[in-house]
Amino acid sequence: MHAEPLMHERRVLEVGFIEAIVWRLPHPLRGSTHDLKYRLAYVVDNRCVLRYDNEAGKGDHRHLGDEETAYVFTSVDRLLDDCLTDVATWQRSSR
Repeated sequence: MHAEPLMHERRVLEVGFIEAIVWRLPHPLRGSTHDLKYRLAYVVDNRCVLRYDNEAGKGDHRHLGDEETAYVFTSVDRLLDDCLTDVATWQRSSR
């Protein structure tokens, strides 16, 4: 079984856009406890300012600017909510 696409959405905002991509994998990636591979990115002026992703060996994490922190994945819905909360926070702080 190959990766099964579950979501691929792009939401254009007043400032920038959010792209969310989620796949179901046949087994968890090394470093993750779930069978999903994901990438959620907030892009402003062709620059990724916020990203949630998981990659083999690194597990679930979040990039905010140049800072990378661990992220505790519980569900896709929670991931989307957390990302949207961070986007709103970023937008307020960049005014």
